[in-house]
Amino acid sequence: MTKLDIRAGGFDFSGMLEKEKAPKTCAAFEKLLPFSSELVHVRWSGEGVWIPFGDFEFGVGYENHTSHPAPGHFILYPGGISETEILLAYGGVDFSSKMGQLAGNHFLTLTEGQENLQELGNLVLWKGAQEVKFDYA
Repeated sequence: MTKLDIRAGGFDFSGMLEKEKAPKTCAAFEKLLPFSSELVHVRWSGEGVWIPFGDFEFGVGYENHTSHPAPGHFILYPGGISETEILLAYGGVDFSSKMGQLAGNHFLTLTEGQENLQELGNLVLWKGAQEVKFDYA
């Protein structure tokens, strides 16, 4: 298993790539590492934060996809009827866009730092976009 360090909004997290369940998505994400961006709060999906990628193509289809990621799960929506994005659930999520329900590939699961998820989500909700960085542990 491949372990990642994730720094978001001043909090430190660790996670494991879901290589057995989402090998193509993990490989595509690994090509970006180390990766930095900003987390913004979701508009339609509930308690989640996301990284918008616009029309960027990861070159993957659906694998290990879900509309209801659990807190601490990262999903990648590969694009289609909405823009490409990565979403992190910090609470209840029904992954959606203004076009309707979506499904994303669960490719990364937090293994450490989950106790800070709710605080991170509230920070993004009330204070705005927060820097996020991903790298190998």
